[in-house]
This record gives sequence, C-alpha cells and structure tokens, in this order.
Amino acid sequence: MSNNTYEKGRLNLPFVGFCTFAKSRTCEDWDNIKADVAFMGAPFDCGTQWRSGARMGPRAIREASTLFSFGHSGAYDHEDDVMYLDGVDIVDIGDADMVHTNTEKSHANIEYGVRKILEAGALPVVVGGDHSVNAPIIRAFEGKGPVHIIQIDAHLDFVDERHGVRFGHGNPIRRASEKEFVTGMTQLGIRNVSSSNRTDHQAAEDAGSTVLSVRDVRRLGPEGVLALIPKGVNYYITIDIDGFDPSIAPGTGTPSHGGFTYYEVMEVLQGVANQGEVIGIDLCEVAPDYDQTGSTSILAAQVLMNLIGYVFHARGERAKA
Repeated sequence: MSNNTYEKGRLNLPFVGFCTFAKSRTCEDWDNIKADVAFMGAPFDCGTQWRSGARMGPRAIREASTLFSFGHSGAYDHEDDVMYLDGVDIVDIGDADMVHTNTEKSHANIEYGVRKILEAGALPVVVGGDHSVNAPIIRAFEGKGPVHIIQIDAHLDFVDERHGVRFGHGNPIRRASEKEFVTGMTQLGIRNVSSSNRTDHQAAEDAGSTVLSVRDVRRLGPEGVLALIPKGVNYYITIDIDGFDPSIAPGTGTPSHGGFTYYEVMEVLQGVANQGEVIGIDLCEVAPDYDQTGSTSILAAQVLMNLIGYVFHARGERAKA
C-alpha cells in the first residue's frame, strides 16, 4: 500500500493521533484564530474548597471527545432529523497559561484567551478547571452585552466573600452579577445541603436571578423552564458538571446527589439555543481522578459537542427566517 493510498484511506480512529478537542486542528497563533468555534482549556483549580483535581479536566475531556470525532462530517440526530455540526469549523487553541498558586495572573491569562477568541469572531468554548474560571471569562465579555447567564450547577456560587476569598469556585456568579452588561441569570439544579445560605439566595434573587432546583425543573418541564427565560437575548451558558447526578458524573470535586440526568439538561439547553443567541460556553469541575471509568469526561464531551451543534443549527435556522 502506498503512502498516498494510506493517507487517503485513514480511519482516524479515536485512539489514534493527537488529543485535540474533537480531533480538531490546532491554532497556537492567537492573533490568527479562524474558525466558528475556538476551544480553550483553563486548567486552574486553586479556587477549590475541598477536593482538587479539576486542573486535569481539559486533558481528560479532550481525550474523551475523540469518541465523537470520526466517520462523518456531522452528527445525525434521527429524533430531530437534523445533521448537527455539519460544516461547523472547530479549532483547539490549547490552554491558557497557568501560574501555579497565583489566581490573579492565571485568571488574567484566561481572560486574555477569551478576548482573543471574541476578537476573531469565534464562539468561545472554555473548559476548566474549577468554576472560578468563569469570572475571568465573563470579564472578557465587557462591551458584548447585554448578556443573560444560564447556569447548570448543584451550587449557587453566589458567595460574596469568605475568609477574604472573592474569586474562588463559590463566587463566580456573584462576580458576574456585578457586571452592568449581565442583565439576568437563570440558575438551574441548585439543591439541598450543598447549597448556599439564605442571604446568598436572597442576594441572587435581588440581582434578578431565577433559581430553580432539580425538582423545580422536573415539575415545570423544559417548556415551563424556558418560559421563565427571556427570549431573543444573548445567552452565556456555564455548566458545572456537578449539576448532573453523581451516578453519571462522579468525577468532580463536590458531588451532590439528586442531580440532573443527561436529557433534562440537554432539552433545556437546546431550547435556549433555539430562542436566543448563545455567545459563550464554559464547562467546569471535571476532576477525572475521581472517576475510574472516565464516564464524567465522556459526559462532558458529549454535552459540549451536542450543545455546539444546537447553537449552530439554531443560528442557521434564524438566518433562513
């Protein structure tokens, strides 16, 4: 077999080659990002209050994403009768540089990377790291508002300050609410003993947040939840993997039982993509060392691949209208 024949006939199986996100091409020149979607890792977990390890999340999710990367130009969903991801150009720009123990510098590097993605006109998809990385990501959207935040999470993340800490993984949505361009929040999955105190909940509601537990979401159903979310606005989606139940997402630092199943989240996010413009996505708190089967990383990769597909399909449908 000649080399040319071999190259043309490569299967490019999931366990072959480089582990970029979805086996997409790389781009190390952040001044020359040309793609529809730019994937960036933010491997920072100094904001954790209990179990560390989310710094390894980006690598694990990249590896898991290879499962969904070969054999087709898109992803056909027979239930929707849609070929998702067809023609969507994804590039992996690598990771923001981390300065160990230095939150300020590490967060500044994350913000810089997101700003470069936005300057290029691509959709930023950022993977942490702990949820504190959401704060610098949101800062990068200054001047891109108004923005409505959709949060999937077991925890409210609305602590103002605790023991002098204002930029840990319990603070990011509070920090986001302080930005003038953030005009509202919908926080889904917040539940029981691992949640915040009454003061934090009141502060979130006063800031314009709609807070729904897992049981609230189940009671309302996807359509009921979507009815509570403003339509025709720009959405930023932030996903903490602990919003899902530990039975399907054990690999995280702060698991909380009673969480979402896969479709409970995806049906809401698909509806969000259909009723407004998604301008940014992050997924955080995957800590692969707590999950020997790798199911949490696979879940994270599947969520992101499908969500990206929903976003670009919805954009295409709006362009036709």
